[in-house]
Amino acid sequence: MSDTETVAAGLPGSRIRELIARGADEIPLPGQGETLSRWQRLAEVADEDLGLVKLFEGHTDALAILAELGVSTSDPLPRAEGDVWGTWAAEPPSARLRASGDGDQLFVDGRKAWCSGADVVSHALVTAWDAQGRQCLAAVRMDEAGVEVTGEGWHAVGMGSVASPDVLFDHVRAVPVGRPGQYVQRPGFWHGGCGIAACWYGGALLFADAVAQRCADRPDPHTLAHLGAIDTAMLGTRALLGEAAAWIDRNPTASAQQWALRVRASTESTVTEVLERAGRVLGAGPLCRDPRTARHFADLPIFLRQSHAEHDLAALGETLAADPSAARQAWSLRGEAHD
Repeated sequence: MSDTETVAAGLPGSRIRELIARGADEIPLPGQGETLSRWQRLAEVADEDLGLVKLFEGHTDALAILAELGVSTSDPLPRAEGDVWGTWAAEPPSARLRASGDGDQLFVDGRKAWCSGADVVSHALVTAWDAQGRQCLAAVRMDEAGVEVTGEGWHAVGMGSVASPDVLFDHVRAVPVGRPGQYVQRPGFWHGGCGIAACWYGGALLFADAVAQRCADRPDPHTLAHLGAIDTAMLGTRALLGEAAAWIDRNPTASAQQWALRVRASTESTVTEVLERAGRVLGAGPLCRDPRTARHFADLPIFLRQSHAEHDLAALGETLAADPSAARQAWSLRGEAHD
């Protein structure tokens, strides 16, 4: 069975294990000179299948976090061939884990929401809060006693091949990763935020390609105008991703918050436009009768809602308003934004 057929069969769990088994998850770490190559690989997997990239991004993000915080995945959590990692850091008020214990061992209790691939992953990085009110990051094995993957919290049709249900933890043994508070304070936090945008971007390629092919087969002024608009949006976001990656590689220990917020906002806008214009050009046929296109069209809007929308735009505006002269330099064609 080909790669595309495997994914089309709704088996992203099998496909992620296949990728890991042949070392395809060994992509460059962010901030080490090949950040764009890392994002290119994420976009390629997203172009193949969005359910698959949901697992692949979470797995590779976990490995990057472990590398950044100086924790080996072989000690104290042994890895076996085929292990899949997840990264679960969403924290709605009703689903925050509690952490207890000290030293090299923690215990986590409570409900964790938005646990993507909970029925697939073997290990997960989870955020939890200790008695001092500090956010901690911990690694858990999914086969530990006290872990229960529920059927609750996930009813989406889109991204249906990789569920993100609630998981219950009942005094589950865990290993601390980094110091309390370090998960969000580390430079890689925002590097990972850009990586998600690269996945969104890759998810739009199928529809941009389909519009280009339709125009090649049956050109008319309206479809050609849609293609021109898609090209403009895609290349603008592609250029921004490249510029952000280059900045991160030059400034690996600096906060990339502003760049991440820019990249995410630009990518969300581009993907939204591509989806709307592709729907108008393609009509109901491919969106309803071609299984891969139909699934992709259902998946991408759900995946895109990882964006925080206006909240992120407001946060970006706040960073710009804090230093208007720096914002002006960033907008200049003289290239100050590259420094």
